Amino acid sequence: MAEKNSTERPKGSSLKPLRTLVPFILAYRGTLIAALISLLVASAALLALPVALRYLIDNGFAANDVGTINRYFGWFFAAAAAFGGFAALRYYLVSWLGERVVADIRTAVYDRVIRMDPTFFETTRTGEVLSRLTTDTTLVQSVSGVSLSIALRTTVNLLGGLVMLALTSVQLTIYIVMGFPVVIVPMIIVGRRIRRQSRTTQDRVADTSGLADETLNAIQTVQAFTLEPLQSERYGQAVVESFKAAIKRVRTRAFLTALGITMVFGAITIILWTGSRAVLAGSMSGGELAQFLMYSLFVGSSAAGLSEVWGEVQRGAGAMERLSELLVATPAIRAPENATVLPGRVSGSISFKNLTFNYPSRPDTPALENFSLDIKPGETVAFVGPSGAGKSTSFQMLLRFYDPQAGHVEVDGINIAQLSPTALRQQIGLVPQETVLFGDSARENIRYGKPGADDFAVEQAAVAAAADEFITALPDGYDTFLGERGTRLSGGQRQRVAIARAILKDPPILLLDEATSSLDAESERLVQMALEGLMKNRTTLVIAHRLATVKKVDRIVVMDAGRIVAIGNHAELIQSSELYAKLAELQFGDV
Repeated sequence: MAEKNSTERPKGSSLKPLRTLVPFILAYRGTLIAALISLLVASAALLALPVALRYLIDNGFAANDVGTINRYFGWFFAAAAAFGGFAALRYYLVSWLGERVVADIRTAVYDRVIRMDPTFFETTRTGEVLSRLTTDTTLVQSVSGVSLSIALRTTVNLLGGLVMLALTSVQLTIYIVMGFPVVIVPMIIVGRRIRRQSRTTQDRVADTSGLADETLNAIQTVQAFTLEPLQSERYGQAVVESFKAAIKRVRTRAFLTALGITMVFGAITIILWTGSRAVLAGSMSGGELAQFLMYSLFVGSSAAGLSEVWGEVQRGAGAMERLSELLVATPAIRAPENATVLPGRVSGSISFKNLTFNYPSRPDTPALENFSLDIKPGETVAFVGPSGAGKSTSFQMLLRFYDPQAGHVEVDGINIAQLSPTALRQQIGLVPQETVLFGDSARENIRYGKPGADDFAVEQAAVAAAADEFITALPDGYDTFLGERGTRLSGGQRQRVAIARAILKDPPILLLDEATSSLDAESERLVQMALEGLMKNRTTLVIAHRLATVKKVDRIVVMDAGRIVAIGNHAELIQSSELYAKLAELQFGDV
């Protein structure tokens, strides 16, 4: 599970996280094999060029034979054309593979994260997750696409070049191989530092994303309290820290590039100097020296290319390490191996059995303590009490967003821990206090209650929720885009869309969390009528402070500090419960 504070994560120390890429790449074996074949053909054509040059010099120029020169130039051009064509095909296939792999990784990470339980999101910032889905996957795309292409090409060319060098001159090749450790070891050492710095850079980028996400999602609060200068300063400081981390990594990367190129071509200079002496001594022909020169350039450029791509691989390893944390994250709330199968529609009986629960973020403060309550099918029960009494927690227990430390919840006599969370939640409709709408049309926002419902059913649900009138008045009616989080609607309109969504779902169990809190008097009257119709023949749990709602329920449960302190109807509780009488006076204006 990802930590809230990115600086607390352990730094990557190896390329092992890149192993996570293997299953994603092997899913496209055909493309990978075609890319490898193209690579081998392109490399073979490239390695044939120095041979053609050698014979051109030794057999063409030395013999002063125009026909021979023309023939070898033809071979040289044919090898160059084959190299160009298959190199382009290899680049396309590997780049396609990189794009496809990253798309699959993004999908896999999102599928995993969206199924995580609330505890995960208590300890992981949304901006952090978004940073991993965007910035980190872009780095992985580089590794699995372009960098992988370069790495494969340079590796094959390096090995092929070494073989051809050995066939040209064993002695000079031995000198080159002996110099390899001098070149490679410093690159590995510096490369490890780049990996650590890359991880730090990505963490700082995640910090900026998290801060921006937090403030932009609360932009009205920021502006209402005139916090723009403070937030701009905070974001600017986060950007500066991100910049400093990036520059530190770039500086090390530049040093690695300079070190690699200098040492590789320094070694080649020494080898070629030795080869020139061999030509002068008569132990090597001019064509062989030219051939050796080209292969030395291939080997040198390949080694330099590997040093360049090594830094990208290091960055990719750090990014894949962060993504792997999400890919292996396991929700605490999940279906048991042999989950009990619910009937198509439950009757709606609910039993809270001696629940004791503490939120992970507040382990010493019980949100519910010895909470027991039996609710009959079709009954309407209201929960009232001061803030922090445990009303919303009881809803979260029923929805199984958390598991209690003691006790359990039953629906139709079945412990919900024995059910698939998805199957359980399909039986429950929720109208939350803070309405959540998506960046979609009014029609699709209502249809979220029952994906696949036809347009007529959607519009009928809107009529029942007193939402049809204002929706049809929108520029494009039901097809009007509501904006991110439904910003084009008022609070009361958003609430009615949420109620229409619950009406469309038609669940046997309905949870209303201050469902009429954002409505004006007229809208509340209309919605209250719709809710009364919706509550019929289904079990309804209500968190309410509105007197109109509380007076009409079957039972009222008075809660305080996670405990039930009284149960009864409005008239009974006014007389028997001091806390309820106080709430009625303070919140309802009625005693």
